[in-house]
Amino acid sequence: MAKIAFILLCHKDPEAIILQAQRLTAAGDYIAIHFDARAKREHFDLIQDALSGNPNVVFSRKRIKCGWGAWSLVQATLYAVEAAVESFPRATHFYMLSGDCMPIKTADFVHDYLDDHDVDFIESFDYFESDWIKTGWKEERLIYRHFFNERTQRRRFYAMFNVQKRLGLTRDIPADIQVQIGSQWWCLRRQTIEAVLDFTRQRKDVMRFFRTTWIPDETFFQTIVRHLIPETEIRTRTLTFLMFTDYGMPLTFYNDHYDLLLNQDYLFARKISPEALELKERLGNLFAATGVRFQISGEGPSLFRFLTGRGRIGRRFASRFWETESAFGRNRELKIIVCKKWHVAKRLLASIQRETDLPCMAYLFNEESTPLPDLGGIEASLGKRTRHRRALMRMLFDYYNADQMVICLDPSSLDLIYDFYGDRSGTRMLEIQCDFTDDYLIGHANRIGLVGAQTPQETLERLLPTIRQDMVHESDKIRDGNFEHHYRLRQSDDPEAQLLAMTGFLNASEGRAGRALAVEHLFAD
Repeated sequence: MAKIAFILLCHKDPEAIILQAQRLTAAGDYIAIHFDARAKREHFDLIQDALSGNPNVVFSRKRIKCGWGAWSLVQATLYAVEAAVESFPRATHFYMLSGDCMPIKTADFVHDYLDDHDVDFIESFDYFESDWIKTGWKEERLIYRHFFNERTQRRRFYAMFNVQKRLGLTRDIPADIQVQIGSQWWCLRRQTIEAVLDFTRQRKDVMRFFRTTWIPDETFFQTIVRHLIPETEIRTRTLTFLMFTDYGMPLTFYNDHYDLLLNQDYLFARKISPEALELKERLGNLFAATGVRFQISGEGPSLFRFLTGRGRIGRRFASRFWETESAFGRNRELKIIVCKKWHVAKRLLASIQRETDLPCMAYLFNEESTPLPDLGGIEASLGKRTRHRRALMRMLFDYYNADQMVICLDPSSLDLIYDFYGDRSGTRMLEIQCDFTDDYLIGHANRIGLVGAQTPQETLERLLPTIRQDMVHESDKIRDGNFEHHYRLRQSDDPEAQLLAMTGFLNASEGRAGRALAVEHLFAD
C-alpha cells in the first residue's frame, strides 16, 4: 500500500502545523517540515518540542530564509525532500503541501488512489508554447539573471534587469532541457524523487541556470521530472484543488465549502481559511474516517462562479462576516508611518525595508505613482485603492505572503487610519513629527496650489501661521483618536527617545530598531 512522505513548507501558525503533522502521520504516513528561517525562533521550537517524539516526523537539516519568486523556495523543498528520502525508506510517494492545505478525502481513499495510479502527478506544460503565463514576463524569467527578490528588493531587482537588457546580457537555456511550467503542488513517486536528487548532483550547469531564474518553483521540478520520466508515466495535473479569483489571487475556502470540496476529483485543497475552524475540524475527522463513499462531480469552479455571482448576504458562499469586518486576517499586523514630510518617511521606510525585509510601500493612498504589483486593476488609481482599501491591503498581504507590512500615510488621511485600526488584525502607528521652517511651509503651499510665484510676501506672512496651525491640528486629531500602539518620533527629541519610539513601532530589539533608525540626514529638507 502507498505510504506518503508529505513535504511541508511553512512559515507561521505553529499550532496548526502541529495539528496537521499529527493528523497526517496518524494514518501511518510521514512528514518532512521546512520552517522558514525568517519566522520566529520560538515558533520553530514549539513545533519541534511538540513533534519530537513522533518517529514519522523529520525536519530539514538546514533552515533558510524563503522569498516569493526566489530560488530559496526550491532549495527549501530540496532540503525537506532529502530529509524525507533518508529518514523514510518505506515512503513510496512524496506529496508537496503548504501549511494551509487540508485533505478532502479519507486516508484510505488517498492511499488506494495512489496504488491504482502508478504515475507522477505534476503540472508540466511547455513553457513557451502553452498559455500558462497569461500576462507579464515570459522569456525574461529565464534569459536574464535574477539575483534579487522582486518583492523585498524591488529597486535592485529591476535595476539589475534593466542593466542586462540594455547591455544585451542574455544567456542560453541548457541545450538538452525543454523548460516546463506548472503548479508547485505535485505528488511524485519515490523512484522519480531519487532520480531528481541524482540529477541535481550531476547537472551543476542546470542547477546554476535555475538558481537565477525568476519564480523557479513553477519551473524547476516541472522541467526536471519531464526530462527524466517518460510522458506515459506523467499525469499533467495536480492532486491539490485550488482556484483563483478574478484578481489572480488564490481562492480561500470557508466552513460552507465542505460539500463542494468533497465532491472534487482531488485529494487535498488549499487555501483553507484560518477562520474556518469548523471546516478544519470536519476535514480532519474525515481523513481518519473509514468506509466513506464520495460522489465525484468536479463542478467546483462553475458552481463557485454561479453562487458567488448571486451576491446576497446569507446565501451560500456569500460574503463572510470576517471579510467585511476584518479584511487582513487576525494574525497579521499593519505598521503605519504617518508623516507630513513625505521625503522623511520614505527615507525611514527604505531603511526599515533593508533592515527587516518587510514589504514596504510609501504613500499608496496619497501618491498615484507609488510602485505596486499587478493586482488585477484594483491598484490602478487612487480612487480604486481608497474605495477598496481593505481588499487592497488583504491582496498585498497575500501577494507578499507576509504577516507584517509597512505603509506610509499623510496625516490628513485620518479616515484611513480609523478604518485600518478598526480591522481585527494588529495595527501599529509611528507618527513622525517634524519641525517646519517658514521656507518649507511656503514650498508646501506652492505644491498644493495654495499660493503661486506671484503671491505677495505680505500674503505669505499672513498665511504661514494658518498653514502651521493646520498641520498641528492634524496631529492633534490623531492624538485624540487614542490609538493603541501609537508611537511618536519627534525631530526635536533626543536619540534615546527616538530609539524608544522606533523599538515600540517595530516591536523589535533595540539593536535592530537602532539600525533601522540610523538614516543619515533623516530630517533634512
